[in-house]
Amino acid sequence: MEKELKDDNLNQIEEIEKTGATLCDGSLGRIHCMSIIGQIEGHYALPEGQKATKYEHIVPLLVSVEQSEDIDGLIIILNTMGGDVEAGLAIAELIASMKKPTVSLVLGGGHSIGVPLAVSARKSFIVPSATMTIHPVRVSGTIVGSPQTYYYFERMQERITSFVCAHSKISAERFTQLMMATDQIATDTGSLVDGKEAVDFGLIDSVGGLCDALDALSEMIQQGKNNI
Repeated sequence: MEKELKDDNLNQIEEIEKTGATLCDGSLGRIHCMSIIGQIEGHYALPEGQKATKYEHIVPLLVSVEQSEDIDGLIIILNTMGGDVEAGLAIAELIASMKKPTVSLVLGGGHSIGVPLAVSARKSFIVPSATMTIHPVRVSGTIVGSPQTYYYFERMQERITSFVCAHSKISAERFTQLMMATDQIATDTGSLVDGKEAVDFGLIDSVGGLCDALDALSEMIQQGKNNI
């Protein structure tokens, strides 16, 4: 028995190291815990030594969670600086389209494309000390100075704004104001909001910690079982 528990613990540690995720058994069911940390890696590999959440790991993991009969709910823990816009938005769309109960919790930071990821769950929480950076789409590398380039940026920004506003209580006008503010970030436009401000703006549902997020997820799981 002791050996089996030790093997289970080792397997769990290996799973966390590989995917940043683990399974937890609770009184109301089995919960999958997924972490989105560091920078979100998309089409291009990030430099070695940089903390990253890999798009190609998260997508099949979300599919398996949705399809598994042994998993009752998903909690997403976020502490991310942002990253690849299309990869982040694609992950957010997958989470938002899941039938399984989902809850997100922002710890430390949910910056840039981390904002759509935070609001993609059915219920979102943020700890008081966490911050979220809202700013326009940024790109690196060579940029062609043509009308088509600026049109592309505008359309990409519209996709992000539409998603965030559709999955939170913030209005498009308020989100755009925060994104275009010029008095908060020294070398850029945008806003840095803390936990309470994120809730006051309607971006996040509630200020709370781990126990609050787990309670909300358990409540959703129980409601789902009662409706069967």
